[in-house]
Amino acid sequence: MSYINNVTGYRPDILQNRSEVHKGEWALIEPDGIVKNVIPGFENCDTTILATPKLGASFCDYIVTVHAGGGCEAGFGAEGVEVFFYVFNGRMELGNGEKQATVTDGGYIFCPAGTKLTFKNVGDEDAFCFLYKRVYAPIEGHKAHTVLANINDVDWVDYEGMTDARCKDFLPSATDLGFDMNMHILSFKPGACHGYIETHYQEHGAYIYSGEGMYVLGDKWLPVKKGDYLYMDSYVPQACYAVGRGEEFAYIYSKDCNRDPEL
Repeated sequence: MSYINNVTGYRPDILQNRSEVHKGEWALIEPDGIVKNVIPGFENCDTTILATPKLGASFCDYIVTVHAGGGCEAGFGAEGVEVFFYVFNGRMELGNGEKQATVTDGGYIFCPAGTKLTFKNVGDEDAFCFLYKRVYAPIEGHKAHTVLANINDVDWVDYEGMTDARCKDFLPSATDLGFDMNMHILSFKPGACHGYIETHYQEHGAYIYSGEGMYVLGDKWLPVKKGDYLYMDSYVPQACYAVGRGEEFAYIYSKDCNRDPEL
């Protein structure tokens, strides 16, 4: 069932797909072919599980369409697990027992380990959201805290000094060692690109929400666009060029940080 792009039933041509999966290395998952997954506690939601440890990731990523009145009021999370929830569009009530607020497009909540996420669509239309969870890596003397805010209130920053590439940070990991991960947005104007092909310890999950690009993963250049999901394991070479006309190429992505690797 390829529900996310409203293409189901008999196809007029041969079956084909751009998705490509290299477990433990990288993956491109396009909208055509993804399925709905049942998550206990999620009511009136269409949920797709994207990255998981079965793919090679140390985290789990999801996309969630929350229909009017739907949500998770029982609480999502587990002992020692941190959760992040982002609203692309819609009117949602978000909370975790420490903070609660009604948010619209761009609203998000980070729930530190020891708290559970609750969410409910309090609008009249579907809400489209991104969900992430990961086992928290605690360190002595530091602790993460709840963040409930809207990314539209955060100023764009030139990415490594390039004026046609911009970024935003969701969490204060740059100044607070209590956070062992962050979520970011990268946005490239058509023709812009990374300054170099990155090869690093951190892994990423990235959901493309705008535009088109050419992404290198490992030794392969791939055309990607809005609605695609990318997973990048540690040390996989990665970079992109923004292509297309008019719309910026942009994605939300996770990055682990602030911890020394364990032996």
